[in-house]
Amino acid sequence: MADTPAPLTLTDLYLYPVKSLGGLRVPEAQLTTRGLRHDRRWLVVDERGQFLTQRTHPQMALLHLDYAHNGFIIRHIQRPDLRPLLVPFEAEHKGTQFVTIWDDMVFAFRGLKEHDEWLTEALGLPVRLVHMPEAALRDADGGHAPGLVSFADAYPYLLIGQASLDDLNQRLPAAVAMNRFRPNLVVSGATPYAEDTWYEFQLGDLTFHGIRPCARCVLTTTDQETAQRGPEPLRTLASYRTKANKVMFGMNVVGPARGLVRVGEAARVLSHHPLT
Repeated sequence: MADTPAPLTLTDLYLYPVKSLGGLRVPEAQLTTRGLRHDRRWLVVDERGQFLTQRTHPQMALLHLDYAHNGFIIRHIQRPDLRPLLVPFEAEHKGTQFVTIWDDMVFAFRGLKEHDEWLTEALGLPVRLVHMPEAALRDADGGHAPGLVSFADAYPYLLIGQASLDDLNQRLPAAVAMNRFRPNLVVSGATPYAEDTWYEFQLGDLTFHGIRPCARCVLTTTDQETAQRGPEPLRTLASYRTKANKVMFGMNVVGPARGLVRVGEAARVLSHHPLT
């Protein structure tokens, strides 16, 4: 008798209130037109308004987040002398500026002076913290995908199958954590890399669409506890997950403008990409 396939289940939800800082693992999350509520609505920029990430500043990995009432706390895991910083989920309108993220120029609210001073001390370079208000409009994937996006790179959601990470870790000299890849949605019960093929799928009764696999960068080689870099996991991924000179891991996804997703909900694939 053939084995019964394991049910597909949403087993983890993550949001990242500040782009390229630590994430929050949550049991449920509201959906918005830009992805999970509060996901990547804050951004660290330099004095010219240019966005910063772990790609060029790996020390950002050392800034971890915890929940607080109506906001979050940023703490430097290697600097106990730095008192943790409290930041609200949404900024008050106390100043505005335009910031640049990839090819987009985006209208933003300024954070407080104390936010800028704390982050400047923590990161060792002059920076500012800005927030994306509802009035700011940024098209997903530069207009090549439906809907809007926050300060995420290009898409509202990143989906990774737990089996994909498990398979990768079996190939690595030392296993890496899921936080290297910064997903929003983690689904268990599928075969490794099955999410590459998913076009239309449901979480609970909400329908999402997989657009394209996610090309990975040097950020994945940054240890999120030490900020140290090495060749893995990118070197191993490149040996078997390279397509058009890009290393792929995870699926970029768009979803509904409203709803609620919860860890433990069933996932169901409705259709697959035609060329897979």
